[in-house]
Amino acid sequence: MTRPTGNSIAELFKALAPALVLYARQWTGPVGAEDVVQEVFVRMLAAGNQPAEPRTWLFRCVRNAAISASRSTRRRGKREESIAAAVPEWFVATHDERIDAKAAQAAMSELPIEQREIVALRIWSQMTLAEIRDITGLPTSTIHDQYRAALATLRGKLEQ
Repeated sequence: MTRPTGNSIAELFKALAPALVLYARQWTGPVGAEDVVQEVFVRMLAAGNQPAEPRTWLFRCVRNAAISASRSTRRRGKREESIAAAVPEWFVATHDERIDAKAAQAAMSELPIEQREIVALRIWSQMTLAEIRDITGLPTSTIHDQYRAALATLRGKLEQ
C-alpha cells in the first residue's frame, strides 16, 4: 500500500480504500465492507475539512462504522448466517508464493478477532504500532504482545 502524497480526498481514497476495505472486513465479512468505507469517505466530504491525521482518522472511523454495521447484521439473525458462510479472501495466490494461500487464509481466520485486526493493520495496511494504538485504543504493549502471539500462531499452523 502506498501512503497518500497529497491532501485531497481523492488521493486518500485511491491510496487507502483497498486497505480500509480489508480492515472493515474484520467485522463485516466480505459483504458490506465497501459500503462502510464509502460511508466514511462521504462523512469526510460532508465535514468539509480534513482531520490533522486523515489516515489514522479514516481507519478509526472505518473501525467504528464496521463494528456498528456488524452489530446491526447480528441483530438480523438470518442475514448473519449468509454472511458467516462466506469466507473473505485473506491471501491471493501468485506464482511466486512461498506459502500456501489457502492454508494461510485458514490460519488467519482461526486467530482471535483482536489478533486478526492487529495483523491486518500491521501487515496489509502498513500501520505503525502507534497508529494501531490510536485506531484500537489498546496500549502499545498489548498490541505488540498480540501481534507477536498472532505471528507465532500463524507460523506454527503454516509449518505443519
